[in-house]
Amino acid sequence: MKLCRLPLPTSSPLKPFHTAAVSVLEDHLTPASAATLAPHLSPPPESPASSFSKLTTLISATQSVGGAAQIHAHLAKCGLSFGPPLRQHLLSLYSRCRSPESARKLFDEFPDPDHISWSALISAYSNNGLGREALLSFRKMRSLGVRSNEFTLPSVLKACSASSDFIAGTQVHAFVIVTGFESDVFVANTLVVMYANFGLLLDSKRLFDGITDRNSVSWNGLLAGCVRNERFDEAVSLFQEMVMDGMRPNEFGFSCILNACTGSQDLSCGRAVHGYLTRLGYHSDAFTTNALVDMYAKLGNAKAAAMVFGKIARPDIVSWNSFIAGCVLHGHDSRALALLVEMKASGMVPNVFTLSSVLKACAGTGMLDLGMQIHGTLIKAGSDSDSFVGVGLVDMYAKCNCLDDAMKAFYLIPEQDLISWNALISGCSHSGSDDEALACFSKMRREGLNFNRTTLSAVLKSTASLPAITATKQVHGLATRAGFLSDPHVVNGLVDAYGKCSCLEEAGRVFEECQSGDVVAFTSLITAHSQSGQGEEAIKVFCKMLNQDLKPDSFVCSSLLNACASLSAYEQGKQIHVHVQKMGFMSDVFAGNALVNMYAKCGSVEDATLAFSEIPERGIVSWSAMIGGLAQHGHGKKALDLFSKMLDEGLSPNHITLTSVLCACNHAGLIDEAKQYFDLMEEMYGVQRTQEHYACMIDLLGRAGRLNEAMELVHHMPFEANASVWGALLGASRVHGNIELGRQAAEMLFALEPEKSGTHVLLANMYASAGMWDNVAKVRRLMKDSRVKKEPAMSWVEMKDKIYTFIVGDRSHDRTAEIYAKLEELGELMRKAGYVPMVETDLHDVEPWEKEVLLSHHSEKLAVAFALISTPAGVPIRVKKNLRVCRDCHTAFKFICQIVSTEIILRDINRFHHFKDGACSCGDYW
Repeated sequence: MKLCRLPLPTSSPLKPFHTAAVSVLEDHLTPASAATLAPHLSPPPESPASSFSKLTTLISATQSVGGAAQIHAHLAKCGLSFGPPLRQHLLSLYSRCRSPESARKLFDEFPDPDHISWSALISAYSNNGLGREALLSFRKMRSLGVRSNEFTLPSVLKACSASSDFIAGTQVHAFVIVTGFESDVFVANTLVVMYANFGLLLDSKRLFDGITDRNSVSWNGLLAGCVRNERFDEAVSLFQEMVMDGMRPNEFGFSCILNACTGSQDLSCGRAVHGYLTRLGYHSDAFTTNALVDMYAKLGNAKAAAMVFGKIARPDIVSWNSFIAGCVLHGHDSRALALLVEMKASGMVPNVFTLSSVLKACAGTGMLDLGMQIHGTLIKAGSDSDSFVGVGLVDMYAKCNCLDDAMKAFYLIPEQDLISWNALISGCSHSGSDDEALACFSKMRREGLNFNRTTLSAVLKSTASLPAITATKQVHGLATRAGFLSDPHVVNGLVDAYGKCSCLEEAGRVFEECQSGDVVAFTSLITAHSQSGQGEEAIKVFCKMLNQDLKPDSFVCSSLLNACASLSAYEQGKQIHVHVQKMGFMSDVFAGNALVNMYAKCGSVEDATLAFSEIPERGIVSWSAMIGGLAQHGHGKKALDLFSKMLDEGLSPNHITLTSVLCACNHAGLIDEAKQYFDLMEEMYGVQRTQEHYACMIDLLGRAGRLNEAMELVHHMPFEANASVWGALLGASRVHGNIELGRQAAEMLFALEPEKSGTHVLLANMYASAGMWDNVAKVRRLMKDSRVKKEPAMSWVEMKDKIYTFIVGDRSHDRTAEIYAKLEELGELMRKAGYVPMVETDLHDVEPWEKEVLLSHHSEKLAVAFALISTPAGVPIRVKKNLRVCRDCHTAFKFICQIVSTEIILRDINRFHHFKDGACSCGDYW
């Protein structure tokens, strides 16, 4: 904007400066400022005071260090002798233009600087983050005997905070008391802020209470201190006290309280503050609306954030950054990228903070190409080495599995601080590069950097994924020494890591000792027990959680359903299903998948099918769970029909889906179909064959008696056969009496799994079936010499929300007499129906009649007998066994289900057996 130049009297000493000043100001004033100042640019009157006033107005209007330097140069060139007041204005101008070096040069030109000049210099240093220089200047000022005033001391106290020099702060505080300035409200307010900045909130509060004439700055200083020290509840209470005291909050106070609501995750409090500031007319204030957008976005209420944002007439860079960062924080990465497009269309230029958030959104959406384009733009602009942007680049490349590029971006950051190391470690952990994450953590420690909860949480995620128990214990030790065991994020990470490392005792100890007691901690412990097969313990932890009035989330319910699945706890699973419905989690895909899995593993295909039909958006996990459930229950053709339907809906199978498909073919005896799926697996579906796929095919061929083809497939495998493959061959050899192949398979299993007793038992049974008793004896001696102990067989059944466990010959139950009486009754009825005990399957060195007794007291028979005396006639019985069901029990249950007219659903380690009408769904092959 051009300013009107009016002629000045020739005699005016300001004429040369006025002309130059107008020229300078035209280059540096904003249009708004120029319009404001135009009336003041008329010729200065003869009064010196009036001339000085106009000149100071011109100085105050400039906004750049270039303009300040030119004004200063023209004053010197014109030889004008400007006194202390004008010098103070120029000093303040340099400070405002963020040029403390220029302020110092000007100061050094002063012949005899007074306390005002010293105060201006100290303020220039302090306001520009040069706390150490400000303190040195203060000491120099004191040594020269220049007195301080109420304007000097706040700048000095601010410098103590900026330089983290608490000792200097206490010394200045003492000086304040000695000089009597502690009663000055400006000085007192700065003391309140300083002590809060050093984390001494109690001292800060005591100083605040001592201020007699508190103003809004006093309240805001303590409010900000509470927020900075994460004492969010105290900040809310203080804000309420301020309002009750009659102090009207300003935009800074509202910003502080909104930040407190954000920190405490208290959306309802934030809404109340929103309503209050609207009534006071602050809803149109830019500072306050930005804080509102930030709060709603960070608390995950994107709708409210968008509403507030949409009412801002001219959103500034802070508005855009707050909204975009909040979207990224809650995983709304696509929305964040859409906002970037809107931002650029509005004419607002993204800054480094914008681009850092956008880079995280690129990582979240996997849009590596866009991230690389942004990186290219940053390189052209020379901003790629900015630490804030550098962290975003590291995060993006690491999470997109480009670790080499992440490392390059990391080492381009001028100073690798904790934030940049955290980005690298978290990125490696997130992308599954867990060994690299641990290596980076070790290197960071060697370089002398400390860590925070973000570091430990990322490292523990990697130790859990590996799993690495030694590293977990080391991190536990570091967390203990550094005082992080009170942090819920670290505690939850430890519980999860110990659980994934199968150290449930340690996980439980951390949980109890640290008493984190939040939903995440309970979820971690419940999941740990569930994944370790300790479903009963998982349910106990859940009951404890409910007793503490904690509301389970969908992840807790999913873990509990998996625990019920591992126990075959059908009734308890149904109760968790009710919880899922009450809490509105039926639309949650994780809970839906867990329901399908639970009902399938509890023996109710009907309920599993119903749960599957209620999942709103079925993904590959949902389809795989349902196909696998049908296959496990022997419904091979239904499973294959469902697979065809999945393909028709456009979903591609993964390796788990195809394993279930092959199992379905196995149970349905569909050899040709299985071969077709197996042969075309890579060509049609892009899935490489795994050991599980080969084991399924070998089991299928073995079941059909095509043992030569099975062995040929073993020889053509692209990798060494594992225990699953040899186990399938051993099972097939036992069924079809191929002693030689069975012996070969057993020898391979002895080498692969020497501690497993199941191999010895199957081999002995195979020899027993062939009447080779000498070989049976050899196997028994081998078990004894190898110190292999037969895993104790256990069976359990659920009755009225309680799990009852049985072992062979168990007499610990309250109803033992009734259970054994029922077994005697069933034994008589079975013998009349033609049942003959298979004494050859018992390997104990006792008389045949004793073997009959032992067989009749097997754990699964005890469980079935207990179920029969505890449930109404005709109600299906569900039993689970930890080992493979023995041949005698399998035969007995076919008789029992017909005698009592009740379906018996038995789940052993391999599959489900549905005994109904004298037959089993497995077709006597398991």
